[in-house]
Amino acid sequence: MLMELSIRNFAIIEETTISFEEGLTVLTGETGAGKSIIIDAIGLLIGGRGSVDFVRHGSKRAEIEGLFSIEKSSNHDLLVFFEELGIAVDEEETMVLRREITKQGKSICRANGKLITLAVLREVGQSLVDIHGQHEHQKLLQTDKHLLFLDRFAETSLHKTRIEYDKLFRQFTKKREQLLQLSDNEQKMAQRLDLIQYQFKEINEAELIPNEDKELLEEKHRLDNSEDLYRTVHGTYESLYGDGKGLEWVMAAMNQMEEAATLDPELHNLHESIANSYYLLEEASFSLRDYYEDIAFDPNRLNEIEARLSEINQLKRKYGESVDDILEFAANLEGEIDTLTNREQRVVQWEEELVAFAEDLVVEGNHLTEIRKSESKKLKAAIQKQLEDLYMKDTVFEVDFSNKTVPDMTAQNLIKSSPFHRTGMDHVSFMVATNKGEPLKSLAKVASGGEISRMILALKSILARHEGVTSLIFDEVDSGVSGRVAQAIAEKIYTISQGSQVLCITHLPQVAAMADTHLFISKDEKKGRTSTNVDALAYREQTEEISRMISGVEITDLTRQHAKELLSQAQNMK
Repeated sequence: MLMELSIRNFAIIEETTISFEEGLTVLTGETGAGKSIIIDAIGLLIGGRGSVDFVRHGSKRAEIEGLFSIEKSSNHDLLVFFEELGIAVDEEETMVLRREITKQGKSICRANGKLITLAVLREVGQSLVDIHGQHEHQKLLQTDKHLLFLDRFAETSLHKTRIEYDKLFRQFTKKREQLLQLSDNEQKMAQRLDLIQYQFKEINEAELIPNEDKELLEEKHRLDNSEDLYRTVHGTYESLYGDGKGLEWVMAAMNQMEEAATLDPELHNLHESIANSYYLLEEASFSLRDYYEDIAFDPNRLNEIEARLSEINQLKRKYGESVDDILEFAANLEGEIDTLTNREQRVVQWEEELVAFAEDLVVEGNHLTEIRKSESKKLKAAIQKQLEDLYMKDTVFEVDFSNKTVPDMTAQNLIKSSPFHRTGMDHVSFMVATNKGEPLKSLAKVASGGEISRMILALKSILARHEGVTSLIFDEVDSGVSGRVAQAIAEKIYTISQGSQVLCITHLPQVAAMADTHLFISKDEKKGRTSTNVDALAYREQTEEISRMISGVEITDLTRQHAKELLSQAQNMK
């Protein structure tokens, strides 16, 4: 959830920091006080389109920063998503998003201090916050997102089948791409075969050995430094072996300690240690002698190594950064040569495999369709119940399925046009009819503002827990309603907030009364500049604000009484 929001030099906001709590937080205030500006700031923080117009007049940049809490135990998929983007969530289970917009129009985005692109900020931000305004093009009104919502609703039932389908789909897609490549014209194939045969021959004639380049470099280094190696190794040997040298003194110490151990048994262990050291040093000295005796500066060998390394470096520039990379490249070439040389036989084999994958995909795809249709009935029933609660009992909600026709299962048809997509063979859209006798229409074509508000709330009540976001923001989605519908919307928004954090800009006193936290947005003038203020209201102040929302003009004892009654009713409902 969003724990804290800091805004500096954004529109008419000079500087403010707002702390948010769980549950329902409402933002109220006079029109123009800056309520929507706060939501605009959050929108920019999660990747919305920026503009220099957002930078407060006279300032160099606008700065917005949000602190989010993410429970690792309940948001595993979200954490995996962040990890794939290279963004780590700290041990405190928090995520800090930051965005700056300069007066030149440059946008700077960060997540937990890591500089990220605007596209990544949008992906991260929209997985944390979902903003809903009455007339925005929201995910729920985008037909291409409806299948995603249905699958989230039906996740438990679909999980195993989705895994099987995805595995087959990847195999089918890979095989189809291979066949498409082989379907290129004969001239291209012949040219490609000539090229890769030349490349393979060039690598093959070099007779490379795995890790050869590293071993040659090591040998070259030894030859380049043979004189220094002889001097230092021979000097080490001379220091150890010979009359009056190190080993002779160690032997004398060993003999004396042997005599001492016969006089005092406690010295036996020390004698053994000295004796072991002597024999180890003696063995090391023999190894040093063998090493320096084999050292020889061989100009011919050095020339051979340099010539071989030059040949390998030429191949590296063409085929890989190391000998092992070049050998792997050659192995791939060999496979491609075999494929192109035996093209006709390979095409027949791959076409058979493609058809087999397609037949299995149809089985799994149909299974997905069956599960989705079954789950869509449950979704429909749940949403119909929500709509009845919102006084839309005559509204009909349907999940429409329109699938691609599966062509004749021939390889040619499957190569030409695939009936499968990553999530199956289904195309789903949410359809509604808001009045009796009207035909079903796409959800996006529902015209009435009040109906849109209630449809969004009904869908959110069911789908909020499946969307994966941690905070929901409703920007005046209660517009166009009043009376008992307003009360129903207030109760519905509160119900949604019990499963997730909800921030809501509202002009309805019924919604304000249901708030767990009530923030009052106001503006004043300081030194000739307008600034926005945000204040959390206590019970008495909340009563006054709801009274103002009821009366619209003058606060009276009657409106105060009505406000207290609304607050009391809301408390009883909770």
